[in-house]
Amino acid sequence: MAGSMVSDRDRQELVGCYSALLAAGLGTGSSGNVSSRTEDGMLITPTGASPDQLQADHLVSMSLTGEVDRGQLLPSSEWYMHAAVYSARPDIGAIVHCHSRFATTIACTGRAIPAIHYMIAVTGQSEIPLVPYATFGTEALARSAAQGLAKGRACLLANHGQLAAGADLAMALKVAIEVEELAAIYWHALAVGQEEVLSEQQMKDVEAAFVSYGQQRESKQ
Repeated sequence: MAGSMVSDRDRQELVGCYSALLAAGLGTGSSGNVSSRTEDGMLITPTGASPDQLQADHLVSMSLTGEVDRGQLLPSSEWYMHAAVYSARPDIGAIVHCHSRFATTIACTGRAIPAIHYMIAVTGQSEIPLVPYATFGTEALARSAAQGLAKGRACLLANHGQLAAGADLAMALKVAIEVEELAAIYWHALAVGQEEVLSEQQMKDVEAAFVSYGQQRESKQ
């Protein structure tokens, strides 16, 4: 059964991530969706879910091929997209999709986000790619999204929004927040009319510096 291996903690963490997504200003109403990988598929927000009303037992546990146990709500209309990414990327454990304002604006101009700021390294790449438009909830969009996340942790969906991923929900949310900030910086740079993009070598230096950044080592105290 698709829901047999999902714990209450898993459900509460996903509800918390969905609430945090909206609290961070990355969407309005029920426009976004969040999922996490499970042993036999994924746990995903239901279609039309409102974060202020979402409860743990509303979440849908399902297989990556679309099988849902009876008695559950309908899964997000974007479940194809989440399933395609999980199938293509065994290292990804959680996915956040939203229509955050600046990322969606850039996606609606037909642009990828270049290395406008070194923090783009959080996405695991030096450019956040843009994938072609396809109708929401379709297998065509799912294929595009999987291609967009073939290597990194984020991509833009043309005329739609952004997709962010990580090893867990905390990382996926962190990436989504960073994508929106990078999109805002890029939007303002375009408005000024001049943007300076970091070189390939500069980004390699950033990636090397990130290896030892933060609380990576045990304290010697």
